[in-house]
Amino acid sequence: MDALKESWKAAAYKLGNHGERTIDVLKQVLLSVDDQIESDMYGTGAVIEDFEKKMAEVLGKEAAIFFPSGTMAQQIALRVWTDRKGNKTIAYHPLSHLEIHEEDGLKMLHQIHPILLGEEDRLLTLEDVKAAAPQISCLLLELPQREIGGQLPTFEELETISRYCREHGILLHLDGARLWECLPYYNKTAAEICSLFDSVYVSFYKGLGGIAGAILAGDYSFIAEAKPWKRRHGGDLISLYPYVLSSDYYYEQRIEKMTDYYESAKQVAEQFNACSGVKTIPQIPVTNMFHVHFSKPAAEMAEILTALQKETEIGFTGMLKSQGASACSFELSIGDAFGKIPKNQWREAVQDLGKRTTPSD
Repeated sequence: MDALKESWKAAAYKLGNHGERTIDVLKQVLLSVDDQIESDMYGTGAVIEDFEKKMAEVLGKEAAIFFPSGTMAQQIALRVWTDRKGNKTIAYHPLSHLEIHEEDGLKMLHQIHPILLGEEDRLLTLEDVKAAAPQISCLLLELPQREIGGQLPTFEELETISRYCREHGILLHLDGARLWECLPYYNKTAAEICSLFDSVYVSFYKGLGGIAGAILAGDYSFIAEAKPWKRRHGGDLISLYPYVLSSDYYYEQRIEKMTDYYESAKQVAEQFNACSGVKTIPQIPVTNMFHVHFSKPAAEMAEILTALQKETEIGFTGMLKSQGASACSFELSIGDAFGKIPKNQWREAVQDLGKRTTPSD
């Protein structure tokens, strides 16, 4: 896998995301703003407060608060809601970020107890929610569901779940780490989607490519209760302006490109699916992010991709995840980088991939 990673890093072009995450990501931001703008201090000041107001409006909520990380923002959101309801039991998908990537922070720091709804390989449904409803104070939905290829429920299904939660006194929180990427598929504004939820978190480094940073939004009382918890978590750094400025800059740079990324993702997925031994999940992406699966072991596929990346100068991926003994996969998010690959060069590279993944007689 080391050789795979090195060949990916050395490639002149990258298939996914927006390009290398170097310090130039910040440099471009700072070159675009007045260097006399006053820094924020401990969560106050125009540079941070203006951005919070802007995002509250974009998301259709009364207020918003900027966090250095989504992990912090979401744990605090669930703490506020469970305290308000006097019930520490919540529910989310078995492959939620909070369950598999946060070292049980929700449980250890806040004594919040999650029920895992549905099955790992599918979206959770209204029937799953109904089964857990008597026990839970809050439901967290992730849009899109990253670990199963960025799948999304229909908007009608979302409306049905939202209506059921409100009728049964269940608070509904949106893990919108990749909310921006959902907008083209739903053909809705962020505010229209967020209107179905009591609170929402969004990220500014995933699909948008900023340095780091997150917004948590909701009504005035919710944000007022979240603010002390941000201080308790150490989230009120003396200054957060590098994160705030990069969040605002890359939001403005890329929010209008989401449809282009989405259309390119569908094109790329179609080309992968035309290769023998390769498939995407979903087959037709619903966002600019999806998973690419190979019917070969990870070690064998790493050798194939390493050679391909060196020869074509196109970086497909720097890592592979084993899917049992005879298959593997990688996650792909289409962004600005794909548009820089010469079309003929890309077409030839994916055709070459198909030849190398075709089983020999």
